[in-house]
Amino acid sequence: MKALRNYIDKIKPHFEKGGKLHMLHSVFDGFETFLFVPNHTSRSGVHMHDARDSKRTMILVVVALIPALLFGMFNIGYQHNLAIGIDPGFWETFIFGLLAFLPQLIVSYGVGLGIEFVTAQYRGEEIAEGFLVSGILIPMIMPVDTPLWMIGVSTAFAVIFAKEVFGGTGFNVFNVALIARAFLFFAYPSHMSGDQVFVRTAGTFGLSNPQMIDGMAQTVDGFSGATMLGQLAITDAPNFTEFSFHSITGGQASLMDMFLGFIPGSVGEVSTLAILIGAALLIITGVGSWKTMLSVFLGGGAVILLINQFAANAIMGMPPLYHFVLGGFAFGAVFMATDPVTSSRTEKGKWIYGFLIGALAIAIRVFNPGYPEGMMLAILFMNAFAPLIDFYVIDGNIKKRLKRSAIKNHERV
Repeated sequence: MKALRNYIDKIKPHFEKGGKLHMLHSVFDGFETFLFVPNHTSRSGVHMHDARDSKRTMILVVVALIPALLFGMFNIGYQHNLAIGIDPGFWETFIFGLLAFLPQLIVSYGVGLGIEFVTAQYRGEEIAEGFLVSGILIPMIMPVDTPLWMIGVSTAFAVIFAKEVFGGTGFNVFNVALIARAFLFFAYPSHMSGDQVFVRTAGTFGLSNPQMIDGMAQTVDGFSGATMLGQLAITDAPNFTEFSFHSITGGQASLMDMFLGFIPGSVGEVSTLAILIGAALLIITGVGSWKTMLSVFLGGGAVILLINQFAANAIMGMPPLYHFVLGGFAFGAVFMATDPVTSSRTEKGKWIYGFLIGALAIAIRVFNPGYPEGMMLAILFMNAFAPLIDFYVIDGNIKKRLKRSAIKNHERV
């Protein structure tokens, strides 16, 4: 690392004012501060300084996402194998998922960071670090069969209209990754129906042999089927006790399968266990708020238990644990609701904000059969109300202190 530091110090004058490459100063500064903690601090407007800057914070979030990312990629290959009835082994299964996901990740970062670099260079500002997280979140919450051009268009829309027009990183009102998903949901509903999932099958990437039926090679481009939540939305079962979830092959899927992540779904959302590992890292490092995470589950659980009392169909009677391990509920609670820019910042506000997200997500799931998922819309809706929640929390504290002060003054008199 010392050799790299020396090399960067050697070429740095070329990118500073008066250097032959000064037009690329923002790009160079972005790479330098990504590799090394800056040796300078802000000079005004700040009362505390910390060695861990925002780039290091964003990197910690990316590290927390790795367990869900790795398992999600493996699960792509696993669902592929189930669909065609083969078992090529762990590494071929993982590589299959890696090659399916990698192009989406490259497009997301390529488009998003490209816009960030151009914008920063045009404004003569430092390159913001917020997209380090958004760039990996976007493909993790998209269906695996989403065309690359759609990911590129949705990423560009999210970065420009949900971030840059508001002033860049730290000023956006809505979660950038969720805006990208919402854009696809409303602009291309056939690819983001909310209750269908795609599983890549034989012939894709040339990693597995086509399935042999009666001596003939059967090559299929893909398989689309209802997600676990989608199965609930279309079932004729009068109550949850008479309903059973089915895997991609038609077999019954258990609650443990859902918790571990051996079910079809987006890369980041399938494994609740992997998500909880990431949550533990965020909480231990102080990057993510445990109050927001916990309150999301409390809000969702409270609404579920209330709805269970009046269950008129299978989804209304589904117990809380199933809601928590299905869809994007856990992923949204851990990695989306805790976004420090778009969530509530007061301690009491975090409880209110998270509780309402969980409550709204379940309400959307249960009462909107056309869209059995609900976390995306719930978080975006509460993003808009987060500043209002903080305002009333702070205003309430001010009034309480003024009242306390008035009482003390009266007692002295």
